[in-house]
Amino acid sequence: MPLSNARLADLLYGASFEYTENKAKALRRAGRYALVWPQEAAAVVAAGRSLTEFPAVGPWVARQITEWLEDPPELAEPDELRTGFNTFAGAQTVLDDHPEYRQGLRGDLQMHSTYSDGTEPIAGMAKAALELDYDYISITDHSKGLRIAGGMNEERLAGQIKEIDDLNERLAEMDTDFRVLRSIELNFGTDGEVDMEYDVLQQLDICVGSFHSKLRVQADQTDRVMRAVRHPEVQIIGHPQGRMFGVRKGVQADWKAALEEGARYNKAFEINAQPNRQDFSIDMLQVAATYPVMFSIGTDAHSIGELYNVDLSLAAAASAGIPKDRIINYLLLEELLGWVAQSRATARSLAG
Repeated sequence: MPLSNARLADLLYGASFEYTENKAKALRRAGRYALVWPQEAAAVVAAGRSLTEFPAVGPWVARQITEWLEDPPELAEPDELRTGFNTFAGAQTVLDDHPEYRQGLRGDLQMHSTYSDGTEPIAGMAKAALELDYDYISITDHSKGLRIAGGMNEERLAGQIKEIDDLNERLAEMDTDFRVLRSIELNFGTDGEVDMEYDVLQQLDICVGSFHSKLRVQADQTDRVMRAVRHPEVQIIGHPQGRMFGVRKGVQADWKAALEEGARYNKAFEINAQPNRQDFSIDMLQVAATYPVMFSIGTDAHSIGELYNVDLSLAAAASAGIPKDRIINYLLLEELLGWVAQSRATARSLAG
């Protein structure tokens, strides 16, 4: 069998450690981009086309890939930091076998705008989502604790809420039921607490909370994860493991205990479609599927083009055998908001 893009991603990233400076950077960059190449590289070469049509592939990298395709290196176990990542081309194969996952998806529940580190204004992301035939999207710009990503404080979030409300009014006047949900991606601190005032969060339609620090620590962080899962103002645990292709394994914790607590608190765990995250991993999703928790699909898009990475989440759900009725993105808007209300009520009751 020819080398897959997943294997090439591992080889490219691994080969980067044999070089310095520009060549090393080029190989690492190509390794990351291999996860989103639209076709298998082997098929492109077989068709007589140039690999340089792929992003992050220049002539030197293309020659290296072609050499591997013509004379594959001995297969070794991929590095653990590059294991279990699907590719966009591989996702298409999975979804061709499971077309039902493409049907009835009503929205994307994590994306960013220019209010934090996204490249598009809210209206631009909404327009693109309308073209994807979604019923709703959730704008989840970062909260103030993540300064490196331009995180919002309470005052800026209030301004965003007003902008979203005004946009929804204009959309209603256009005779469309499409809605932009007021949300945020909260930052869980090392103690599992969030970085925004509760009274502001209660104005949101739905809330994501994610880990962005202490992700390379090898010590067990189960207590931190459990406190995050129990948080009364968070309904979705975003990219839960915090893993990153070639960089880190993410938070080390008793995830089975966290999933059990997530079921008790009526929370959803995200299936993040950002190519270098893909978090939960498929292996962890297979474990999570055995617990009565809900799941959320979010592209974590920072630009319009990244909205199309949703196929990575859909393929992961299909591969892990997670039924559509346990993924909140397939709910009608009224059903989704009803689930949020139930999740809040459950978490607040258990939190006392």
